[in-house]
Amino acid sequence: MARVFCVGHAVEDHIFRVDTLPAQAKKYQAKGFEVIGGGPAANAAVAIARLGGHAYLAARIGDDIIGDSIVRNLTAEGVDCDAVRRCEGVPSSLSSVFVDDKGERMIVNHRPADMPTEPDWIAPLFPDGAGAVLADVRWPEGALFALRQAKKRGIPGILDADLPVPHDGALVDEASIVAFSADGLRDYTGVTDIAEALVKVSTETEAQCCVTCGAEGVLVAESSGVRRTPAFPAEAVDTLGAGDIWHGAFALAIAEQQSMDEAVAFASAAAAIKVTRPGGRAGAPTRAEVLSLMNTPTNLETVE
Repeated sequence: MARVFCVGHAVEDHIFRVDTLPAQAKKYQAKGFEVIGGGPAANAAVAIARLGGHAYLAARIGDDIIGDSIVRNLTAEGVDCDAVRRCEGVPSSLSSVFVDDKGERMIVNHRPADMPTEPDWIAPLFPDGAGAVLADVRWPEGALFALRQAKKRGIPGILDADLPVPHDGALVDEASIVAFSADGLRDYTGVTDIAEALVKVSTETEAQCCVTCGAEGVLVAESSGVRRTPAFPAEAVDTLGAGDIWHGAFALAIAEQQSMDEAVAFASAAAAIKVTRPGGRAGAPTRAEVLSLMNTPTNLETVE
């Protein structure tokens, strides 16, 4: 069983289902409501556990009832939470999420500004035998520490480079693989065209770089240019957490020593299944489901 150490954000999501996303200041009636866990690193850890990997999570949460709920739900999913730190006197992170009939979402998140940032306490909790590190950008200090640890240990350090990626370049430089979101890549490079932006960043770092583009697939930077792998066809019901699920599946595949192409395909299949299901990370698939989709004949081909 491959082991992945996830470092970053854990949050509780309060999800409101609405016909259309709010557009003005007035009262709206939700047609559905649920409470689930969220956060890029936490969602990725759940995806890894469901896909048959051993997921460890390092995150900072408050010593409050929201924090109790976050840990309880992660533990129920099989995520190792020994490195989840409970910070006294600070509230846990909480998000209100609006999801419309098209599966698109609007997120309002509260992350306490006074949450401790120092990451040194992670060192003795770094799991033995980890095959990869996955770090999000919500806790830059923790991500930098974890990626440097991965480099010292000679294992892949994967950066989930969603908004906002720090512009100083430290996280990108310390990672061995950088998986950008389209928005994260545009913001980081200042270049609007995605392929051009990916080429730009890949020439400025030794890391392997790719960018997820939702239904448009994944672009991977190579020495000869940019290669696009199409997404698996899927009718989106809920895109909440899809990128996080992709990163978790991708990190697990890398920890299993799959190739970049294999990892992208595996992650893309996991994300395609997730978007067809409501409930954020509750829609994360099992390994059997991912392999079934990957073995279903399609017209998917890598596009140069």
